[in-house]
Amino acid sequence: MTLEPQPLAPALAAAQKAGWTTVRVDLDGVRTKAELMRRWGAALRVPEWFGGNWDALADALRDLSWWEPAPPGWLVAVSSWRGYAGARPGDWETLQEVLEEAVDFWRSADEGALTVLLASAGEPAQD
Repeated sequence: MTLEPQPLAPALAAAQKAGWTTVRVDLDGVRTKAELMRRWGAALRVPEWFGGNWDALADALRDLSWWEPAPPGWLVAVSSWRGYAGARPGDWETLQEVLEEAVDFWRSADEGALTVLLASAGEPAQD
């Protein structure tokens, strides 16, 4: 999987047309791991068990069962991520690993798919 920045609008339109659930994670202004976890938790609408750490985020991305009915796939679009990546390079690397592992997990699953898209610079996540 590649996390290279991509144009957001065409991917969102294609995912929605295919019946996928789209999730937007806007990292504008995020500079701490705690705030990063809050943004991810809010965007994913995680259950109360979400612990706000790397393991909890990894678990949440592998178990999307609270979204009923289950869509054929999920597209997670991450915008305004460069500020966090620059401020917290170690955490950004860990986040990328968590995302890659989640995508790989769903790639090997019998049902559903997960795609993570980093929006190109300057492209906000819009509805």
